[in-house]
Amino acid sequence: MSAATEVMSILRAAVGGPLPIRIRCWDGSQAGEADAAATVVCLRRRALGRLLWAPNQLGLVRAYVSGDVDFEGDIFAVLDLPDVIQRMAHDHQEIGLSARQRLEAGLAAVRLGAVGPPPRPPDEEVRRRHGRLHSRGRDAESVSHHYDVGNDFYRLILGPSMVYSCAYWTQEAGPQYGLEDAQRDKCELVCAKLGLQPGMRLLDVGCGWGSLAIHAAARYGVSVVGITVSQEQARQARKHVAEQGLADLVEIRVQDYRDVADGPYEAISSVGMSEHVGRAQLKGYSQQLMDLLRPGGRLLNHAIASVRSVPPPSKEQPGFIDRYIFPDGELVPLSTTLDALEHAGLEVRDVEALGEHYGPTLRCWVNNLREAWPEAQQLVSAPRTRTWLLYLAVCALAFEHGNLTVHQVLAVRQAENGVSGPPLTRDQWLAAT
Repeated sequence: MSAATEVMSILRAAVGGPLPIRIRCWDGSQAGEADAAATVVCLRRRALGRLLWAPNQLGLVRAYVSGDVDFEGDIFAVLDLPDVIQRMAHDHQEIGLSARQRLEAGLAAVRLGAVGPPPRPPDEEVRRRHGRLHSRGRDAESVSHHYDVGNDFYRLILGPSMVYSCAYWTQEAGPQYGLEDAQRDKCELVCAKLGLQPGMRLLDVGCGWGSLAIHAAARYGVSVVGITVSQEQARQARKHVAEQGLADLVEIRVQDYRDVADGPYEAISSVGMSEHVGRAQLKGYSQQLMDLLRPGGRLLNHAIASVRSVPPPSKEQPGFIDRYIFPDGELVPLSTTLDALEHAGLEVRDVEALGEHYGPTLRCWVNNLREAWPEAQQLVSAPRTRTWLLYLAVCALAFEHGNLTVHQVLAVRQAENGVSGPPLTRDQWLAAT
């Protein structure tokens, strides 16, 4: 039996079904569909060792990130197996082999000369964490791991808008409408829901590179405080603010949301940030934002969510996304977020699901990264570039298969007389968009 046939057998057992791909191994042998849209290339025997020592999604990730395995053709064809995507999207689920399958795989490794000690995980994998879960220091370290990769690298992926959350596709993508337009429309949607007016104070929690803060100040004349715990983001955001001539309206701080004490604000936006807060901390997060709002003020929380209630991910054996991309990140169902907001005393006025908007956004980012592949590798190394391609592609498919979604929740701090203040109909709130 050839090396490619042996590897194909192991992978089929791991995913529990047929694989519409082709395998090519270090000895030149090939197996699988001749006209497959993608080929998995095992460049070294060590690739099989990685699959045996971590016979689940983690083994495949380590093999790809380290360069022991490569993908030729359409990466989505390699990953587009709903069961695999579901497991990779939720870190508590693993692709696994039974004891018998592991024995058979081990015997195959012996035949192929691929037996040896466990290969060292790639350097990109987070293996040591410092401090108590979701302490200020540990959260800052986790955010730095993800966001301080380099502003130039993020610009390659995100494009000129530098918006790192799902766009809002109000039109079909085409030559006259693309990612930049959809990100502008998302910023406009957030501002409209918040009912921004000149002279208001807006707190943008997790402000990223300042795009929403700049949009709100330039279009609505509001005074914005943007906070982030990423030094790289803050440096670039301040530069963008100065270039737009908005330094008198926008202040960018390196600050944890728990340390903001200069309320009240008429509006608070939190876009793509509460995923870092942690399930156990959501009520404290909601209470802090509630306390910073003026009576009648609005909070817009935009966050990725699981589509059903799932157990918290295992921190003893974290999966791909937790180890490589978002250390300590937790996705919760919408019901958990709503409960936290209401527990803090906020009145939830509107919920909008935007899950269908994230797949196209992520595919744009995948295309951007592919087109800038050599430059990206020079900026952050080949292993990290492969990590990000895998992450973006997995997430695109997770949204498209309905394993993940994203919600915008609009909540209001009631005035003392119980009045919330929004117009009577939803269309009236959004009349400015």
